Amino acid sequence: MASGRSSSLCSIWVIVLLVGFTGSSSAQLSTNFYSKSCPKVFDAVKSVVQSAVNKEKRMGASLLRLHFHDCFVNGCDGSILLDDTSSFTGEKTARPNNNSVRGFEVVDNIKSQVEKTCPGVVSCADILAIAARDSVKILGGPSWNVKLGRRDSKTASLAAANSGVIPPPTSTLSQLKTRFQAVGLNERDLVALSGAHTIGQARCTSFRARIYNETNIDASFAKARQSKCPSTVGSGDNNLAPLDVQTPNTFDTAYFKNLINQKGLLHSDQILYNNGGSTDSLVKTYSGSANTFNSDFAKAMIKMGDNKPLTGSNGEIRLNCRRPN
Repeated sequence: MASGRSSSLCSIWVIVLLVGFTGSSSAQLSTNFYSKSCPKVFDAVKSVVQSAVNKEKRMGASLLRLHFHDCFVNGCDGSILLDDTSSFTGEKTARPNNNSVRGFEVVDNIKSQVEKTCPGVVSCADILAIAARDSVKILGGPSWNVKLGRRDSKTASLAAANSGVIPPPTSTLSQLKTRFQAVGLNERDLVALSGAHTIGQARCTSFRARIYNETNIDASFAKARQSKCPSTVGSGDNNLAPLDVQTPNTFDTAYFKNLINQKGLLHSDQILYNNGGSTDSLVKTYSGSANTFNSDFAKAMIKMGDNKPLTGSNGEIRLNCRRPN
């Protein structure tokens, strides 16, 4: 009798474990998700990203930023890619994105290439994650094994994108920490991911207040920026300046060295190194160790990519990244 009961209990536990395992695995991302269904996906994405970055170095930063802005609004679900229609307003015209995020045509080209390789298999959200990794690698940064298996949202949220979840350039350190914590990222992740500003450019509207009003800024640096960004709002608003004045097209540690020298372009950059703040030591560490920065950046990117993905039967695999099926 005891033996029979023990056997029954074992069977029950096996069933529970199997059900639990199946349930959890279906909701998890995997580095080998397309190993059988689309083994050439990485080659297809990389060829288009390489071509786009060769044509315009800035595009690497733009593709990386698309992944950031996608993941911070309701998770990494490709929602940022959806175009507005007569009955739907997506996230492209939200304050953090309007006249700012770019690279959509490159994503279209990637999707087209991937569809030729394996039709209807790879999500647009996963394409963003792979393209971000490839962009960093091509510009001299670290590589990492991208976790995949995301599905695409059928909708987007202008309200969510406008709600402040994407940290604005005026953010205080406390606000940055809160916004990053909201998507499961800690202080170390915050500083490492901010290092993405070692590439790319920003519009005058994003740094005007800093170069004219703030005191924790190198005087010659501020003067140089002022020559391309007039103090009058509405004048030269879209004029661009490199986020990293030293090596704007190379993924390196110069961004952190700039902060130590009070040459951070955005307020939200310089606030990471500001006379005894809690993140000062991390900035110093990264400025002196490319290996530590690269390692922490890669880990933080993987962590960010885990933010509320749609998996299993949720969402869909969009055939066109700009619209639901």
